[in-house]
Amino acid sequence: MNLKGEPAFVGRFCGSNRYLIGAREVAFYREALDDRSPLPEALAPPLLHHSECFKFLGEWYLKNLFGNLHARQEWELFAPLRIGTTLWTRSMIVARYTKRGRDYVVNETDIMDAADGRLLLRGRTHQSFLASSAEARPGFVVDEAAARRKPPHAAFPTATGPELPPLEKTVDARRCWMFSGPGKNYHTDREAARQLGFPNIVVQGMMTTCFVSELLQSHFGNGWLSGGKLDVKLTNVLWVDERVTAHAKIREVVREGTHQRVHCDVWVQKTDGTRILVGEASGLQA
Repeated sequence: MNLKGEPAFVGRFCGSNRYLIGAREVAFYREALDDRSPLPEALAPPLLHHSECFKFLGEWYLKNLFGNLHARQEWELFAPLRIGTTLWTRSMIVARYTKRGRDYVVNETDIMDAADGRLLLRGRTHQSFLASSAEARPGFVVDEAAARRKPPHAAFPTATGPELPPLEKTVDARRCWMFSGPGKNYHTDREAARQLGFPNIVVQGMMTTCFVSELLQSHFGNGWLSGGKLDVKLTNVLWVDERVTAHAKIREVVREGTHQRVHCDVWVQKTDGTRILVGEASGLQA
């Protein structure tokens, strides 16, 4: 059951919104992320509405919120977002599955040009919840020591090509509020985080996908804004005030029509080497 006490079934329509892309909104986003990637004045960052799926939590989040985590994120970029454009969004549940004692719900959100219906961006968000049969135990479902003790993953990256210039970020409480606020939640407020089983503010997983997008946008330019793809797993918790570096390394280049698609391994890691995001991405080159 979802937060409204109704079935969270595949195919459930979650909702839609309309937005006018404004210059102030773009400036706020770029300040929140310290986004310095080259971008024409008429365009907005592609993940401007990064959290649109979360506008409809009641429709697709499961009732047991204790210890819920963002597990995986996919993005497909089809065309640039232009300032002055009115967007129409559409959100629905497209998959459910169980893995390692957790229930997963996948929300797909499309962002379209309201004037002609063109699809500009598609995101798929995999959110995990403790299985309904599991009882919440006292204490933290994840703390900093437990996160550090997670077993090592398979060797990554396996790409052998050149590495793109990395991107360093520090995520403080103000950035968390700008990105995940203005209300109090476990991404903006320590007490709210403790109520859901975390000892400190959990940086929203969507923020690290935005860091990777910024890195790739800086390298591919329009080949990221029109044709970029990203599929990543969020493998560890990022806590407020930690510093991270986003990386991308070229794996292969394949012909795609009149362009070349450059496939990369991508990851984000903390200063101690802990990787919080791993996956793959690609952009187009002429």
